[in-house]
Amino acid sequence: MQEQLMEYASGNEMAAIAIKQIGYDLMGYYPITPSTQIAENLDIMRANGETDMVMVAAEGEHSAAGICYGASVAGGRVVNATSANGLLYAIEQFPVQSGTRYPMVMSVVCRTVSGPLSIKGDHSDIMYILNAGWPILFASTVQQVYDFNIIALKLAEAVRLPVVVAYDGFFTSHQKGRCYRFAEDKVVKEYIGAKKEEYPFLDLEKPITVGSYMNEPDIINNRYQLHLAMEEADRLLPELFASYKELSGREYGKVEGCSCEDAESILMLLGSSYDTSLDAVEEMRMQGERVGAATLHVLRPFPGKELANLLSKAGNIMVADRQDSYGAGGGNLSLEVRAAMQRSNHKAKIKSVVYGLGGKDFFKEDAKTMFSWCTDSTRPDFAYYGVEKGEKSQEEDKPLFAPVTREKTKINATKVEENGEEVKVIGGNLNAVTAMPGRIAPGHGACPGCGIPVNLNLLLRGIEDPVVFLFQTGCAMIVTTAYPRTSFKVPYLHNLFQNGAATLSGVAEICYRKQQKGEIPPGDIVFVMVSGDGGLDIGMGSALGTALRGHRLLIFEYDNGGYMNTGYQLSYSTPLGARSATSHVGKEQYGKTFFNKDMPQIMAATGIPYVATVAESNPTDFIKKAAKAAYYAKTTGTAYIKAISACPLNWNDKPATERKVIEAAVNSCYFPLYEIEQGITRLSYDPEKTGKKIPILDWLTMMGRTRHLQKDEYKEVVDRMQKEIDARFRALKKRTE
Repeated sequence: MQEQLMEYASGNEMAAIAIKQIGYDLMGYYPITPSTQIAENLDIMRANGETDMVMVAAEGEHSAAGICYGASVAGGRVVNATSANGLLYAIEQFPVQSGTRYPMVMSVVCRTVSGPLSIKGDHSDIMYILNAGWPILFASTVQQVYDFNIIALKLAEAVRLPVVVAYDGFFTSHQKGRCYRFAEDKVVKEYIGAKKEEYPFLDLEKPITVGSYMNEPDIINNRYQLHLAMEEADRLLPELFASYKELSGREYGKVEGCSCEDAESILMLLGSSYDTSLDAVEEMRMQGERVGAATLHVLRPFPGKELANLLSKAGNIMVADRQDSYGAGGGNLSLEVRAAMQRSNHKAKIKSVVYGLGGKDFFKEDAKTMFSWCTDSTRPDFAYYGVEKGEKSQEEDKPLFAPVTREKTKINATKVEENGEEVKVIGGNLNAVTAMPGRIAPGHGACPGCGIPVNLNLLLRGIEDPVVFLFQTGCAMIVTTAYPRTSFKVPYLHNLFQNGAATLSGVAEICYRKQQKGEIPPGDIVFVMVSGDGGLDIGMGSALGTALRGHRLLIFEYDNGGYMNTGYQLSYSTPLGARSATSHVGKEQYGKTFFNKDMPQIMAATGIPYVATVAESNPTDFIKKAAKAAYYAKTTGTAYIKAISACPLNWNDKPATERKVIEAAVNSCYFPLYEIEQGITRLSYDPEKTGKKIPILDWLTMMGRTRHLQKDEYKEVVDRMQKEIDARFRALKKRTE
């Protein structure tokens, strides 16, 4: 047994430690709660020089999976981490990786699949990967997260398959516990051994083709070989568990049970709930009840024989699923347990319950109730546990507040007039638009100083017509729609980051069709998609497709320079050199390593009729551009507005000074104000002409996230940034000429 150190750590922290000790070559990732901490911890290690692993922050989980696949084909040791809808977004890549037999390891930190959106832990995500051809190890404790990450890579390379290590979001990923790790990294590296490549892809003397097109019978032969590899994994796992026991002193099997040898009733659970059930088993056995509990450490290949042996004495089995396979009469775990017991001719009475969805807590009293249901003949074979029946309220059919209708919004605060290739805005001054009714109620949960409500209200001051909103996932959505309340007095829809614009285009097209058919009243409606928090990284493809098709709607991006709703990871709009949770500052790293994305110019390249940038420091300009954008969205095609939006919490500055920080971003030309109307570029404000232009460093030092760049050691980074900003501004001014 090798020397080990005790850690008081969470599952995500232990996963990061194992990944660092293994010495992976590359991690492709995209932030998603609750798996994000793995990448964050590894980035800290990278900044401090503890690992030289290449970390590639993709613009979405689908690309992250592609990055990992390419790196594994090239012969690298590769790791990834994801959760919930991130897993689903990338899912088409997973059979590609297993079907071409390239090993890697991916942590799946289990979380509720939306919608409705929930970030809490259940097993509705991991069950989607059962048929992807990946072995799946399931850790129920923090210690197992560490151990299984090490075992997983050895298994992956032995059978040439990618392997998942799954564990419960928040329950295991975030809660800390005492556990052990090897004192020296070399122990882990020696246990895993050197990577062997039977067919090296980068051997230019013997070139190979990966992923060929196949017809029958080749494809069934390929699938049969994958089946054989999974059988080999089934055979190898006991050997790997045994060899790891010699190394660590910790013993694992495919299945685990407590008091199952004489139990009449057994409760079967997956993940962190198993440990909770042990407390119930202990108390009930002290009272003379013959009960036991069981769990799986291996979900694929499914350990049917081992499970049947473990449960062989039980007359009653209750399988508790933290997920439902809707319409099948139980979750996937219960279906697999029933099949395994039927194959072994086991005569036990099997019942199942779905429990704990959306991270609903599980206590020992719940386990005791499930045991009582197990032997209660009046209880059905399948049921939901923990459902609370609601009562219809007398207030239920009454709106939270009076809706804003067409009549209420048409106050003529702004008017637009066509003048050749330019739309002129008449009115729109600050005094006039104060009479505009609010489409968003005062109540919301945003942080003090947050720029999102400010920017949304300025946008709506310039739009007189009725508005229909679609919000992508992000802070703006989360702080305004906590069920059962809402901040919106107008129709509102949410969809995920990657598909917001396409979804709103579907809404708009049906509205126009219904108006043509006379099913709803005629009249202008402005369809507005609100995006931010990195939403136009992962959602850029959908936005570009919508723009190219020319749907009549307005895309509004509040740019707060980060992936904010999971705690500020870098996004493609984060400034060069900025500190974030995935671009730390240390002796080996200075913050984000590449320039911020110029989304307005990308949108302009699609040929849409109107693109503009706005800032709260120039409110009249903001309102007039909103009116123009609404006009084009009603009459011509897609319009796009981008606002720079403050985030005091993550920019690390003071809420009371945010207007000055925004103004400095404009005056430094980091965020120039301009519009592109019908292909013609017009500069709205030139700080050079007004004598207000400032060096970029003056803006950077106003925020804690970039204040470190004033140190002499980062002068080269600041110079690069200044050169890039100056070049972009010169190019912009040339286009205005």
